Amino acid sequence: MNQTTAAAPRVAVVTGAGSGIGRAVARLLLAEGYRVALGGRREAQLAETADGHLDALVVPCDVTVPDDVGRLFAAARQRWGRVDVLFNNAGIFGPSGSVDQISVADWDATLAVNVTGSMLCAAEAVRTMKAQEPQGGRIINNGSISAHSPRPLSVAYTVSKHAMSGLTKSIELDGRPFGITCGQIDIGNTRTEIMDTIGVGSGALQADGSRRVEPMFPVEDAARAVLMMANMPATASVGSVLVTAAGMPFVGRG
Repeated sequence: MNQTTAAAPRVAVVTGAGSGIGRAVARLLLAEGYRVALGGRREAQLAETADGHLDALVVPCDVTVPDDVGRLFAAARQRWGRVDVLFNNAGIFGPSGSVDQISVADWDATLAVNVTGSMLCAAEAVRTMKAQEPQGGRIINNGSISAHSPRPLSVAYTVSKHAMSGLTKSIELDGRPFGITCGQIDIGNTRTEIMDTIGVGSGALQADGSRRVEPMFPVEDAARAVLMMANMPATASVGSVLVTAAGMPFVGRG
């Protein structure tokens, strides 16, 4: 991938941009001079993320619907002519329960967003990056520390994030001839709405059955790690980045 010139700001697509990590990343990219297409299901929240920025494009979409994903990327191409970066971020935590406790419907819904939705967005990004001139681009997939080690009662989410790792590596390999790189950022315990839903702030369930209040870190710091990946030169591929709250019970035995 050849870098665009200073006269032509780089273009990013961010999914799940209406809240949490997606919102923080979108706002930071805009602040750093990117043009950003904001994808997500809730138009009002996307508009809140954009906050009237002239280089923000709000495109309501559901990443599980192929036509919606196609419309998101078409809007970015129509407005700016290319896509340099995809932050593939949209995701849900899914049901709480072990494999024998969750419903097939909840399982399917989790994988539909976290895996199929990510695949659909990556596919549109790759098609765009192959066809544009100069060719190439960078895809950053939002994984999780659950791609390495699960939390209790999180089988659907954990499986989806392990699948994300496979998606990342396959895209990285297949994108080589076209100047397309793909990396994954695995984030642990940054303060977002999804972390509140699993009770981390009030005491997260541990493997031994106890609950522990775990350290958290600001979502803006997670966004800076994504920006670092996005800003790497085309000559470098960042395969994976792991960012966690200092002191969280992930490495070792707590």
